[in-house]
Amino acid sequence: MVVHLPMHTEILPPEECEAEGCVQCQEGRKLVLFVTGKCHWGCDYCPLSENRRESPDMFANERRCSTWEEVIEEGQAMKATGTGITGGDPMLDPERSVEAVKQLKQAFGKEHHIHLYTSIPFKLEWVEKLASAGLDELRFHLLDGSTRQYEDVIEASSDAGMNVGIELPCEPDKEKSLFALLDQLDTLPVQFLNLNELEITTGNQENMDVRGFNLSSGLSAAAEGSFELGLRLKEAAKEKSFHLKFCTASYKDAGQLRARFRRRAEATLRPYETLSEDDTILFGAIPTEPEDARDDMVELQETLQISPSWLRYDATARRIEMPLSVAEDLAEILSVAVQMIEVHPTHERLEVSSVFLNP
Repeated sequence: MVVHLPMHTEILPPEECEAEGCVQCQEGRKLVLFVTGKCHWGCDYCPLSENRRESPDMFANERRCSTWEEVIEEGQAMKATGTGITGGDPMLDPERSVEAVKQLKQAFGKEHHIHLYTSIPFKLEWVEKLASAGLDELRFHLLDGSTRQYEDVIEASSDAGMNVGIELPCEPDKEKSLFALLDQLDTLPVQFLNLNELEITTGNQENMDVRGFNLSSGLSAAAEGSFELGLRLKEAAKEKSFHLKFCTASYKDAGQLRARFRRRAEATLRPYETLSEDDTILFGAIPTEPEDARDDMVELQETLQISPSWLRYDATARRIEMPLSVAEDLAEILSVAVQMIEVHPTHERLEVSSVFLNP
């Protein structure tokens, strides 16, 4: 049995003065480029998975990449109109981060919108390098919750033509410092403050337990109290010089992620595949050994009178893939196993379910 949990799938219209990076992200148009897993800060709420934590590898969306060509291929596969550069902390490998901006602009054009997320009040010499490479938007995570050590680089980045913003988790026990931050940002050339609803994940659960945080519900990873605090802060920021966006856990994980999945699926769907209501890919399959594959495919094509593009042999999975409707018809007359396969629309095409269609 396959169980599908309710998910937030509606794409909300952009808010007035919302950061361009956010607009493209929530519409699923942004490639997520993880340039390095290096990070020295050890934030107790960090949700990063163990396979990426401190890893030197790059990931473009879910694809592990060793070359810029692979990164560009993934961007092309989802018809990306922009990229979000993240980590780890990208500015712990500033050379690679600058090169990433250059490679992406060269491949997709100057209009390809790129934002970068960092916790480091980095040296001002890198401001010009990032700006010259074409970085559009710079987002700072404030390690101590204050702008004090970031003010020079914020000023310099704004002067260099980049849009500058702050992005933080909305921690329920940091209410006083978050309200104080609103006044600090009002004196700086900051265009936006993004607050993300605090999430409790497998990567941070022990730390969240120590701080006394509980899940807000059984259908979300959100921490209790984060949502309510986010709404109060948004109300308080209405008269400020910057835009405050509050991004809920359900929307960030379900709405934005599924929008990206859907975009990639629509761009890479094979002729025999269909997109499900859950934004996964569905097709039919018959398990077949390599030595029998050619003859079986010829027989199927001639018997069913279908286009060769509707049949494909997957040597790794050892199966003939076909339209689900064809598989459903074959299941009624064949004694061999006929299946419905469901995969994620990622580079690895992770298989999430396999259902036998015949008894």
